[in-house]
Amino acid sequence: MSDLQTLESSTLTAIAGATDETALEAVRVGALGKKGTISALLATLGKMSPDERKSAGAAINALKDKVNEALTARRTVLKDAALEQRLASETVDVTLPVREAASERGRIHPISQVMDELTAIFADMGFSIAEGPDIESDDYNFTKLNFPAGHPAREMHDTFFFEPDAKGERKLLRTHTSPVQVRTMLASQPPIRVICPGRTYRCDSDQTHTPMFHQVEGLVIDKSAHLGHLKWVLEEFCKAFFEVPNVKMRFRPSFFPFTEPSMEVDIQCRRSGGEIRFGEGEDWLEILGCGMVHPNVLRNCGLDPDVYQGFAWGMGIDRIAMLKYGMPDLRPFFEADVRWLSHYGFRPLDLPTLAGGLSA
Repeated sequence: MSDLQTLESSTLTAIAGATDETALEAVRVGALGKKGTISALLATLGKMSPDERKSAGAAINALKDKVNEALTARRTVLKDAALEQRLASETVDVTLPVREAASERGRIHPISQVMDELTAIFADMGFSIAEGPDIESDDYNFTKLNFPAGHPAREMHDTFFFEPDAKGERKLLRTHTSPVQVRTMLASQPPIRVICPGRTYRCDSDQTHTPMFHQVEGLVIDKSAHLGHLKWVLEEFCKAFFEVPNVKMRFRPSFFPFTEPSMEVDIQCRRSGGEIRFGEGEDWLEILGCGMVHPNVLRNCGLDPDVYQGFAWGMGIDRIAMLKYGMPDLRPFFEADVRWLSHYGFRPLDLPTLAGGLSA
């Protein structure tokens, strides 16, 4: 019995000294496991006489019960201590504001938003999207658009040229998205109804000009397209984009090498208190250029001007974004300032639609 008392004392001392559940489990296995000390004593009962087995069995089982009770009590103490430690280390200040989800913190850049708005408006009119490379040939950027070499209109498109290639040709960063119109006419047959949004490049840099900017152009080629259709398309676009019920437009004669006749387009507005409101007032603001596609451009693109005619227009995406959303300076568009984007940007899931609202 003295051996049982010694085993009891050492086992209970080991249980009390266990500092965590892993150490406590090791004590349990050492005492009650298949090869544990108490299990080994129980295995000896089969070799004893009935009288010895009766007294020894009762003592060993009593020891086993004490050990189990001690294990349960110590396990409860250790769990409570671990919970207290976790609560102390993982405290949450419930007075702090709830953090916004990433989908709420992120913002769509105004340029991307306005491109989506343009797409929604013109897609509703039956236009598709056409795209082309930023690096263009002189032929597509100028010659096929009725800008022959030495033409003075090229000076308005002073741009970024690359070094001559192996053939002696100097590629350039496109000065407008009109080369996409050329590519579209060369690749497909009328009727054609496309808009061409994208990046363009010119050597300008001030509050309202940047070396890289965004432009959208439209092109319609058909056998019976005329200026009345052009006027309707532009009026419907302005009403939808600026979200006004009515708008007056003024068409003024102008010159572009790739259209004839060519026109600048002014839109009705009211200037007051540092604001510009469209669809009201007696002021005018120029927003785009347009005209009937020049017969030379049609010929250069493999179309017979005696059979087909069409109209085209172009405007700066950055500028119409500034007009609609009240941005006074073009340069922050390209400065990647998160504070500016947080103020002027749009929520990622608020997709512009004609039914749900473009800028809702």
